[in-house]
Amino acid sequence: MSKPHSLLRRMRIVLASLFFVLITLLFLDFTGTLQAWFGWMAKIQFLPAVLALNVGVVIALILVTLLLGRVYCSIICPLGVLQDIFAYFGRKQKKNRYSYSPAKKWLRYGVLAVFVVVLVAGLASLAALIAPYSAYGRIAQNLFAPLYQWGNNALAYFAERCDSYAFYRTEVWIRSVSTFVVAFLTLVILGFMAWRNGRTYCNTICPVGTILGCLSRFSLLRPVINTDKCNGCGRCSKNCKAACIDSPNHSIDYSRCVTCLDCLDACKQGAIEYRLRTSTQTTAPQNSRRRFLAVSAAFTTSAVLKAQHDKVDGGLAVILDKEKPNRNTPIVPPGSQSLRHLSQHCTGCQLCVAACPNGVLRPSSRLENLLQPECSYERGYCRPECTRCSEVCPTGAIQHIDRAEKSAIQVGHAVWVKANCLPLTEGVHCGNCARRCPTGAIKMVLSDPNNPESARIPSINTERCIGCGACENLCPARPFSAIYVEGNDRHRLV
Repeated sequence: MSKPHSLLRRMRIVLASLFFVLITLLFLDFTGTLQAWFGWMAKIQFLPAVLALNVGVVIALILVTLLLGRVYCSIICPLGVLQDIFAYFGRKQKKNRYSYSPAKKWLRYGVLAVFVVVLVAGLASLAALIAPYSAYGRIAQNLFAPLYQWGNNALAYFAERCDSYAFYRTEVWIRSVSTFVVAFLTLVILGFMAWRNGRTYCNTICPVGTILGCLSRFSLLRPVINTDKCNGCGRCSKNCKAACIDSPNHSIDYSRCVTCLDCLDACKQGAIEYRLRTSTQTTAPQNSRRRFLAVSAAFTTSAVLKAQHDKVDGGLAVILDKEKPNRNTPIVPPGSQSLRHLSQHCTGCQLCVAACPNGVLRPSSRLENLLQPECSYERGYCRPECTRCSEVCPTGAIQHIDRAEKSAIQVGHAVWVKANCLPLTEGVHCGNCARRCPTGAIKMVLSDPNNPESARIPSINTERCIGCGACENLCPARPFSAIYVEGNDRHRLV
């Protein structure tokens, strides 16, 4: 019969696996089906909840940590579970391979301090480089999603051969080379660290781990070493991927313990129990309490400050790919209000990029808003009836909007480029931009008002244009469109 601690550990593994799979599927599912059911899993991640000022979620996570310890890191956080997967394969190679190491407090609190300063400065995209949920989102969207899509296309190919259309093909492409490189390096570095040393990232670099570590010092339930049963074998320490068990001194650093409960299974004497702490077990000095209060105040203050603030034409002619125009101002998604608001609140998790059904959103390569989403219309345009990105954003960087609001938000305005317009360069009739404009902001007029036989060219009413990019995307001129959208620093209503 299984021991109680074995059941607890198995329960933890089942819950962690469930969260990991479902959160990953949020980034892989290009149909948008899963968002309605499991989108809440993205919104209970710690940093997104703080940036969105989702007080209920933040308080719930704090209370769970004060009760159970850092179960957030071992169950809810997808990057933490990914590290456990790498650590599992490392453990298969060599058992009993970990050892206790003193906490590197100077590094942990130093990184947290820099993280808070960067957030307060409004550089959320740089802070997001080490934020756990955002880092995993980039890995899932840039590295796992293409594999998932190729698998889907393979199934679609075989289904077609069987006269079945249960699957349909989707285009596989890299949205941003720089983001792909960042995601790849993150996976390699974190994977290697976890394979060799377990949860090193969580207890040295991760700002969320440091904050929750301050809280978990005071958790009511925790692993406790029973000195009467302990024979000093050290198996608990050798199986602790958080390197927080000092077995010779029978002590556990609860600020680094992620409540994985592996030590309970490793101990053959039953000397470690997950139970209520007693007053005699409370060893945190007063300066630890003061440090916790200081860190919490700094992080909360930073959050409040930020909150305010196919490639052929009929098989006959090759069609060139569209090139991205050189915009003076990037276009950010409807609902993000302004460039400033997006840069202060977005963590670059890529969930909106993964959810965009039209291939419009992609991570920015600009240093000032690195990894954050921006609109580009080479592969599609932002349909007025689509509000998917605002529905999935967990931080409030893209505020939730309905269809009526979406069709009235001007994210930019169309600009005509005379040198690229086919009626003038090729002497042909066109008018694609005017026919496809959903707001009727483009009309075709005579290029020479005094000559009724002259070519007709687009005339743009910038007061009605919402910057959806239909004109830019559907313009037949190649490689650059004869009409493109210039972004607005701050969105306005039309």
